[in-house]
Amino acid sequence: MTQQTPKHIDPSSLRDSARRTLRLEQQAIGALIERLDADFDRACELILACHGRVIVTGMGKSGHIAGKIAATLASTGTPSFFVHPGEASHGDLGMITPGDVVLALSNSGETGEVTALLPLLKRMGVPLISMTGRPASTLGRHAEAHLDARVEREACPLDLAPTASTTAALALGDALAVALLESRGFTAEEFALSHPGGSLGKRLLLRVGDLMHEGARLPTVPLGSPLRDALLEITRQGLGFTCVVDEQGLLAGVYTDGDLRRTLDQHNDLSGLTVDEVMTRPGKRVASGMLAAEAVKLMEDHRISALAVVDETGHPVGALHMHDLLASGVI
Repeated sequence: MTQQTPKHIDPSSLRDSARRTLRLEQQAIGALIERLDADFDRACELILACHGRVIVTGMGKSGHIAGKIAATLASTGTPSFFVHPGEASHGDLGMITPGDVVLALSNSGETGEVTALLPLLKRMGVPLISMTGRPASTLGRHAEAHLDARVEREACPLDLAPTASTTAALALGDALAVALLESRGFTAEEFALSHPGGSLGKRLLLRVGDLMHEGARLPTVPLGSPLRDALLEITRQGLGFTCVVDEQGLLAGVYTDGDLRRTLDQHNDLSGLTVDEVMTRPGKRVASGMLAAEAVKLMEDHRISALAVVDETGHPVGALHMHDLLASGVI
């Protein structure tokens, strides 16, 4: 087959084609919302009760989507991997054990390599979840739970190439993974353990204790200190705030650059003020073992640039600044 190149390319027609494709795929994903039913709940229950792995399978373009779904499940707390259905019939079926659950993808629900696995899965007692575009298909009828991923039409103008259907299947797989993630109470720390490499791994594995300023670099003044002393400590350490500690050395509050602006707005004379009168109580604080990425979210949520780091007894042990997070690549 020879590839024909048009003599004239109209950029506007290219963009029109792209917009039409995106609208059709957007509609395909939107239609999934209304079709979520008790079968989706059943699929989640089967996976949550599974003591083995979720085996995801599919042929062709559905196979590529199946591989991505397996990877997403595995990275979000659900042990999973992809098995090629053609290879499964030639020995790779040994990868599937009675404690597993199989998620099979096929837009038609009649893909021969996939339906050929049905008798073997039934004999092994392995629960089957199917994701098809035809609930009445062979896969749809023989599954313990069927996920309806049908689309009105493909984005391909010939209504042939898998486009909207694979996008819908991918989105439905993401919905399944996130529902399971939230049901398990999957944490950022657990996510980090499965993503140790590259910049993402750095961002997720670094902890507050790896980045905080401690010892002589920890800004601290005692309760009752003149405001002037607190300002000198902030300037000396250059972190934009100081911890304020009580007689036992526990963190009583913090005084920040933002507090200083509020103090100037509310007081004409600063000379007689103590830090107790104008500090923030009790002040945002984190533990040294917290993931740095979680500390970033806390700062963003509260629009602050620095945090006190305390031990389990409430004694300040460090200070974390947004600049440290930027320099480390966490942000």
